[in-house]
Formats: sequence, structure tokens, C-alpha cells
Amino acid sequence: MVELSRETKETQIFVKLELYGQGKSNISTGVGFLDHMLEALTKHAHMNLDITCKGDTHIDDHHSVEDIGIVIGQALKKELYPIKNIERYGNATVVMDEAAVTCDLDISNRPFLVFDMPMEGKVGNFDVELVEEFFRAITFNASMTVHLICGRGINKHHRIEAAFKALAVALRRGATLNHNAGIPSTKGVL
Repeated sequence: MVELSRETKETQIFVKLELYGQGKSNISTGVGFLDHMLEALTKHAHMNLDITCKGDTHIDDHHSVEDIGIVIGQALKKELYPIKNIERYGNATVVMDEAAVTCDLDISNRPFLVFDMPMEGKVGNFDVELVEEFFRAITFNASMTVHLICGRGINKHHRIEAAFKALAVALRRGATLNHNAGIPSTKGVL
């Protein structure tokens, strides 16, 4: 289990993350739609996650969403590295009604994000452009390679929720313990 804090002039964040948990969450970010997405991420990754965030949401949600991604990514990195005895690669396609999103990931210690989910506008009060900011922050701070591709879908809520769930399942699969794997690289180090 990892506990981390981040305090800036824009946000004050506390995260407690247990990678191998039961899917329990206690989340209060001040951004309702993000809370809903993080609860789905937690549940389907089977990790335990507590988050509190006090951010400058009177301006907009950008700083809170990005900084939460940063801290969750840092917590994941502390839980995952040094990489040993895990599968390393994970993938999942998650459908929600008409939407289908695929996540392929490599717990590689090489951060890279491919985000192919064009959309604009809002879901409720939430600016959907912040979804990519969140995934970039979590990916780069966890030092993973993540490809998120929306294969189909019209409803923005469905597409975004499928992306969070796809990341969750792919992460769960990539982090699956395999004591025969040793360091899962021909280089001998990740």
C-alpha cells in the first residue's frame, strides 16, 4: 500500500492506493464525473483507492483532474517498480452499450500514450478534453505505455467510462502476479 500527497497553489491531494485489493474506494475529488470514473477504475482493477482533492474548481476542473492523474500514476509506480514476477502486458476491450474502447498496455518503465478517442464538449459540467489529460498524467507518472483506442460509440459518457474500465482491466491483467516471470524482459531490467 502506498500513501502520497501533492500540494500546489492549485490543488491539495491525498492518495492511498493498494494495487492488489478488493476494488474498494473512498473518492472525493470535487469533480463528480471524475469520482464516478475513478470508482469504476478502482472496481475493475480490483485495487483499493482513497482520494481526497481540494482544487481550484471555481476556475475549472483542469488542475484537479491532471494532478489527480499525476498522484495516482506516482502511486502505481511505487507499487509496480521494480518490476518483477508480473505478467507485464495487459489488454482489454470494454463495451458499454454502443461504445467499445480497447486498452493495450505495457508496464515497461517507458512512458508513452496513444489516445485515439476524438471527442469534444461536455458530459454534464465536465470538459471531455480533460480525459486525455488524465490518461497522459497517469501513464507518464506510472511509466507505462498505454494505447487507448475507441473502436465505436456515440455517447460520450459511455465512451469515457469504457476507457476507464478498459484501463482498469488491462492494468489488472498486466500486474497479475506470475512468480515464474522473474524480470519480464530479455534485457534483464525494466
